[in-house]
Amino acid sequence: MFQRAENKFIKNRISVWDILALAVLFLYPLRHITWGLDLWDTGYNYANFQYKGLEHMDSMWLFSTYLANALGSVMSKMPGAGSLIGMNFYTGLLVSGMTTAGYFFCTRKLEMPKWISFLGEMVAISLCWCPTALLYNYLTYVLFLAAVMLLYMGLTRERPGYLVAAGVMLGANVLVRFSNLPEAAMIVAVWAYGVVEYLEAIKLPTQEKSDDENSNKSKDIFKQTWKRTISCVFGYLSALLVGFGYIHVRYGMDAYLGGIARLFAMTDTATDYKAGSMVMGVVLTYWQNLYWVLRIGVIIVVGLIMFTICEWIKKKLSQGAVCDGGKNIGKMLDVLCYTVMTVVALCMIAWLYLRHFCSMMFYSYDSMLRPGVLFLMLAMLFGIIRIFDKNSKKEEKLLAGILILVILLTSLGSNNEVYPSLNNLFLVAPYTLWESWRLIRSSNERVVILGRNTPNANAFEEGNKKRNRLLVNIYPVKAVLVAFLLLCFVQFGGFGAKFVFAEATGVQDLSGRVENNEILKGVKMPAEKAQWITEISTFVAEEKLQGQEVILYGNIPALSYYLQMPSAFNPWSDLRSYHPDQMAAQLQSIMEAGEKPVVILNMEKLVENLVVDTKRELLIEFMGQMNYKETFRNEKFVVYQ
Repeated sequence: MFQRAENKFIKNRISVWDILALAVLFLYPLRHITWGLDLWDTGYNYANFQYKGLEHMDSMWLFSTYLANALGSVMSKMPGAGSLIGMNFYTGLLVSGMTTAGYFFCTRKLEMPKWISFLGEMVAISLCWCPTALLYNYLTYVLFLAAVMLLYMGLTRERPGYLVAAGVMLGANVLVRFSNLPEAAMIVAVWAYGVVEYLEAIKLPTQEKSDDENSNKSKDIFKQTWKRTISCVFGYLSALLVGFGYIHVRYGMDAYLGGIARLFAMTDTATDYKAGSMVMGVVLTYWQNLYWVLRIGVIIVVGLIMFTICEWIKKKLSQGAVCDGGKNIGKMLDVLCYTVMTVVALCMIAWLYLRHFCSMMFYSYDSMLRPGVLFLMLAMLFGIIRIFDKNSKKEEKLLAGILILVILLTSLGSNNEVYPSLNNLFLVAPYTLWESWRLIRSSNERVVILGRNTPNANAFEEGNKKRNRLLVNIYPVKAVLVAFLLLCFVQFGGFGAKFVFAEATGVQDLSGRVENNEILKGVKMPAEKAQWITEISTFVAEEKLQGQEVILYGNIPALSYYLQMPSAFNPWSDLRSYHPDQMAAQLQSIMEAGEKPVVILNMEKLVENLVVDTKRELLIEFMGQMNYKETFRNEKFVVYQ
């Protein structure tokens, strides 16, 4: 017993490599905290954190992402959080935490090679395209990751407490983002694991077990699966009960239900949030990428045919007893096939670039999207193969099934197609690289396509001679896989190093600075944007407008945070999810109260007359009735008071 404990201690001891890997994984997610200025999501979320509550936030947004806003509010009060860089640091720590937790789980619990776990986590970090300010996304990933790890350990180690905790994580995630409800489907893993256990239990020959023993074993597994399910559901409902109870005490359940009801009603104007639209967006993305899968598949099939012909020729030579001459020709054929396939795999990479499969402009999504989608498809393919492999352990089947669910469920509840799944690869990426490595390094390269399999290469050759079997070498699969992974490392690494989100695209110019705004001190941004912000910051300071309520329109919600002006109702009223009727009611309420918030409009939105904008017209009518006057204008913004 002491020997086992000592071995376990040595196995789990943190090495110098671990320290270096963890240091990189912890710091790398913070590499861009001083880069870029986003007028959309980043400042919008930070404004909601700073001005959390029904006074300055839309109730739909407050309650549908409640825990994310609560955590953000706590972060905004931390030391050094009074700036964009400070908030980027604190929110970035969530990614640091996930990568280090993922590394420990992969190396300690799944026993993956450390270098593969490290590379996998680096891939996951590099594909985090979403700003860390969106805590309703990143806190979702944190709790989902925790739930997956707890679920795996709870099932494989028979720990009911872990299963309860996994349920708590999933239940709490509904309060992080209401659209996380589909994550409850992780319960499928519990029953799938029960099925795997049952199938393993009946593997023994029937003569070794009586019918009663089989029946009792089935009942035990069924009973155990129900107990596990109850544990998960108990944790799930407990988290919801505590969360809803707190919201009821603080705000009243009527306010919560009203906000969530509006969330469901928003699909009238934001049709891409309908369940059918979200699912079809994911399906169509995978369907479109089958174009590339089929063409890469053709390369693999041609390679397999080439190696099969080579094997057939070698077999004929051996049957003809050509002796040394035949053996030499066989070796030459092997060298030729391996060389040709290696060159073809490398040419495949060049062909993909020439066909614009991906670009080298790493500030753009085009650099990683198609490789990323194929990477997800590869992960699911490995998972499916592992699940149906008779020789795989039940723990491997469980892990494969869970990670397939992670890929599929992460994208549900979002209108961003598969982008959320690409942002949540903290276990999927290491797993995919691990399975790839297991395939690439496997010594047995030949697969029987006629006849039964045999355990090793020598047996393959003997079986081929004795039973007239036809063999095929799977080196083409390995060569193409290696080539694809090399392409992924280049594209994902470049994207991770260069991409910073700003208004749904990447930042290219970082030559500008804003020196007269404490929130934005030290932030690198495009020179033009720096000029706009500098000018309006000077005006706000001269007029002493900080702290005054503001109405923003024209996709500039971040100004609420950057200028330190709380929103009068919803800082991002342009969103289609914010109904014109709701905006009309808010403006009417302001007029009745006799208030006169500052109004800041985007110049582009002001002069845009190509389409009817009901909410813009409502705002202009409101300003006319309240006798607003223009007091500031530059190339980007216009201020009315």
